Amino acid sequence: MSDTIDSRLQSLGITLPQAAAPAANYVPYVISGNLLYLSGQLPMEDGKVGVTGLVGKDVDVAGAQRAAELCAINILAQAKAALGGDLSRITRVIKLNGFVASAPGFVEQHLVINGASNLIANVLGDAGKHARAAVGMAALPLNAAVEIDAILEIAL
Repeated sequence: MSDTIDSRLQSLGITLPQAAAPAANYVPYVISGNLLYLSGQLPMEDGKVGVTGLVGKDVDVAGAQRAAELCAINILAQAKAALGGDLSRITRVIKLNGFVASAPGFVEQHLVINGASNLIANVLGDAGKHARAAVGMAALPLNAAVEIDAILEIAL
């Protein structure tokens, strides 16, 4: 399956970055039993937040979907680091929690987080289909437009 995941990433033109180090007093992931809990990932690109501002004011839906895709790429990078480089150990993405920095009146958070949901499903296939939440926030760390965390089931 790892070859399949790698080939899917390659066909999508995605190279996973080095997993980001925590920016505060937390760990990037926790493994408990067969569950991998990933801390919130920002839309980091080339070492900086790639999409900033409030969605519906500073960022349109398409730009915010790109931010969600970047978050998903960073989720996969953190999972790869947590799993010793072997993404084939992911048996199921259980849940994504998507947070969207939203201007007052913006109500399309679900469309924004589709950017991450679609990418995860495209890379992981059936194992990438998940439950999720998509909520609006007044602001996010570093003025990021989107932040997403994840819970994954893994093979031990």
